[in-house]
Amino acid sequence: MKEPCMKAVVLLSGGVDSTTCLALACKEYGAHEVFALNIGYGQKHEKELACAEKIAAYYGVQYRRMDLSQIFMFSNCSLLQHSNVSIEHKSYAEQIHEHGEGPVSTYVPFRNGLMLSTAAAMAQSLGATEVWYGAHQDDAAGSAYPDCSREFADAMGKAIAEGTGHELILKAPFINANKAGIVKTGLELGVPYELTWSCYEGGTYPCGHCGTCIDRQNAFLANGTKDPLKYADEV
Repeated sequence: MKEPCMKAVVLLSGGVDSTTCLALACKEYGAHEVFALNIGYGQKHEKELACAEKIAAYYGVQYRRMDLSQIFMFSNCSLLQHSNVSIEHKSYAEQIHEHGEGPVSTYVPFRNGLMLSTAAAMAQSLGATEVWYGAHQDDAAGSAYPDCSREFADAMGKAIAEGTGHELILKAPFINANKAGIVKTGLELGVPYELTWSCYEGGTYPCGHCGTCIDRQNAFLANGTKDPLKYADEV
């Protein structure tokens, strides 16, 4: 195996989960051994992408942004610029109760599979040995986001290992955790959550009512603290 020039490539969206993932990787290996990769997919706004750049600068890691938007040109996922579907202002549990188990309207087809494949190709090219992503069990519940499940992570980990001649491994440190557990870890690490963005709407302030806003606020409350971001209802 070639001598690695860095240790890990971390998928960084600019949200809570991936930022905490980046913080863990930096703690484990040092910022000089970590490469943050942000991937656009044609989403309706770029708030999260701008946050990713600020977070990478905060941690002092190498950073690159890539674009996969053309791959999703035929999807009508509500997160995409060309979609005519509105983003639901309900919790994921409410959406699953209403529509049944299965992908929610904000699921982007095989997005994590594509992103992990891209990250693996970049990691192997950089001589890294690990790819990190921040999937967790809350997103996998009810198959809302099937590419966040333990089964998916295990399958992708095997594919990445086999497809790179066992030069790479996939690390998903939160795959058995919930979002509250991620925030707990992040608070212990001093993660700058005020730099992150999670809301699916692209307003000046987070809407507070989409699935990811609800999950985010509840995760902070479960840790006995308030989200450092100001929400639209509070302005």
